[in-house]
Amino acid sequence: MSFDPTTGGRALLGLRKPAWVFAALACMLGASIGATAAGSSAQNKIVANAATGKEWPANGLDYSGTRFSRLQQINADNVKRLGLAWSYDLESTRGVEATPIVTGGVMYVTASWSVVHAIDARSGKRLWTYDPKVPRDKAYKACCDVVNRGVAVEDGKVFVGSLDGRLIALDASNGKKLWEQDTIIDHTHAYTVTGAPRVFKGKVIIGNGGAEFGVRGYITAYDVASGKQRWRWFTVPGDPSKPFEDESMAKAAKTWDPSAKYWENGGGGTVWNSMVFDPELNLMYVGTGNGAPWSHRQRSPAGGDNLYLASIVALDPDTGAYVWHYQETPGDNWDYTSVQDLILADIKLDGKARKVVLHAPKNGFFFVVDRTNGQFISANNFVDVNWATGYDAKGRPIEVPEARSPDQPFDAIPGPFGAHNWHSMSYSPITGLAYFPAQNIPLNLAEDKRWKGHNSNVPGQPMSGIGWNTAMQINAEPPKSKPFGKLIAWDPVKQKAAWTHENVAPWNGGTLVTAGNLVFQGTADARLVAYNATNGEPLWNSAMGTGVIAAPITYELDGKQYVTIAAGWGGVFGQSQRASDGSAPGTVYTFVLDGKTPLPAFTKYQLGSLVAGVAYDPKDVAEGTALYVSNCVFCHGVPGVDKGGNIPNLGYVDKAIIENLDKFVFAGPFVSKGMPDFTGKLQPADVPKLKAFIQGTADAVRPKAASTTP
Repeated sequence: MSFDPTTGGRALLGLRKPAWVFAALACMLGASIGATAAGSSAQNKIVANAATGKEWPANGLDYSGTRFSRLQQINADNVKRLGLAWSYDLESTRGVEATPIVTGGVMYVTASWSVVHAIDARSGKRLWTYDPKVPRDKAYKACCDVVNRGVAVEDGKVFVGSLDGRLIALDASNGKKLWEQDTIIDHTHAYTVTGAPRVFKGKVIIGNGGAEFGVRGYITAYDVASGKQRWRWFTVPGDPSKPFEDESMAKAAKTWDPSAKYWENGGGGTVWNSMVFDPELNLMYVGTGNGAPWSHRQRSPAGGDNLYLASIVALDPDTGAYVWHYQETPGDNWDYTSVQDLILADIKLDGKARKVVLHAPKNGFFFVVDRTNGQFISANNFVDVNWATGYDAKGRPIEVPEARSPDQPFDAIPGPFGAHNWHSMSYSPITGLAYFPAQNIPLNLAEDKRWKGHNSNVPGQPMSGIGWNTAMQINAEPPKSKPFGKLIAWDPVKQKAAWTHENVAPWNGGTLVTAGNLVFQGTADARLVAYNATNGEPLWNSAMGTGVIAAPITYELDGKQYVTIAAGWGGVFGQSQRASDGSAPGTVYTFVLDGKTPLPAFTKYQLGSLVAGVAYDPKDVAEGTALYVSNCVFCHGVPGVDKGGNIPNLGYVDKAIIENLDKFVFAGPFVSKGMPDFTGKLQPADVPKLKAFIQGTADAVRPKAASTTP
């Protein structure tokens, strides 16, 4: 693989500068507020709360995942009066992706490393914390930072998934562990858990991640009271020489080519984010992940749709049985996961009321799908795309042939970071609009013909030294597309944007929409912003001290409405890139009308000077480049080109670190913070080559002194 650090790397970072009534409508209640089928008291409570919005009892607020609150004490007319009520230090320096849960006057939120915090939602006072003590030397198994997206709360218990794959039940009153289950079926593969559990019908449900490392996806339900496993559904088929787990796996196997032994490479399809539930239909819906490896040709040489990758799947919540699916990206070839937030809504199409799923996945198209039967209704691209020209009447993409070229690098638009990633979407039944961050982060993809299957590790294969296996070269040619980030208000009936707002950079936070005609969003450049939900006018903002990637919530206590956001820069993009000069720790901020509490002091990010003076042999740069791509680039970025995210850029660290690189690479001091121990992964003779690449690249990008020649 060739990797040009000064062009491909700069294109990866390049950030664009920002371009810079309420109608009182009777609105139908969201899908989650409909009649329930013999629901539990906890289920009925979540359904009833959706009508008031006073608490935030579930990840998406309601079972439908709308993130729409009916609170309107804070509204478009008075939002400019918002001030800080309290802030809370999460004591973390890595990514914070959690949606806080608020019930019974207590806020439950997670920080990096899956640490749970219980906070008094009125005052911000710490009540208790629980640290699952995730082994720091396992962090390399997480593709996308040591993040956690939150907890579930039910029956006096708080449920959290730990990064190393455990599902843990805590006593909500004191944080004491009640039970724990290891959810991982095979610890020889790099499974992780970063998603928030969900509780449906007395079962706590969790998926996992790890498709980049060659795992087989599945989702599991456990009994809320005892932790006993109730059911498990796999997303892709296993070894066809063995009995399939169920009829859905036998069906899926017909869409995979066994000649490449896809089961040895995992297959992918991990369920690491969205799960929603319709009590009336008694169906739960999950989004499934990308293929493992990314390359369709190497994963399934004879082709095939490769079910159930990149799909919306409906399951029976009582048994886990497959009911229906709709595949958004057949034969995924670009890391186009479909795990982004699913939202259930009731909308009118062609004069007819329809129960639908709304979805804006990575592939750049906004989908409307009938949630009763999986029937495709419509799709339209919400950003420019170049892999397909649209979808036909049967719901299949009309692909551009060169998007699957075996011989030519392809500027995939969107790329693997997605046109919309996990960052939460919201939907207002008042405006009829869905609100979500969209983006482009340029990447060039090409078939990696040196790929040797699971555990392939050839220098130059992206992050293969720590287990990544994409079967793709990344930025073999510098990408030509332009980066951007924007907030989109999308009309799912008209299938077009009602309004957009340009942001400074990609990788902005999720959204909250309220009956006060407000949309709240945190941004990569370290602000929380309130917009008019009808027309997109910016109405208020507050500094955050760090880039924001999580989504805000709102709740009411003692007659006061609060707005809360958990801020902390990170995630797969934020490990090596940044769009702000802030360096605050992970922090929960809670705002109220006329709040007078001062914001905490913010710290400026200290970049340092370009490393200089490390001795190296220029002949080692080429080999060092390949080694760096295979072991370092996704975490540390390109030396001297990128500026570092929540992990330092090695072009700007102290010279002594690079000179003594072996002491950091092999069982070094940063292993306790999540850096891999490269003992056995790299050899001592590799270290001078890495030094050569780091110092050589820094020298290549260093500004040259102005000439004094007349």
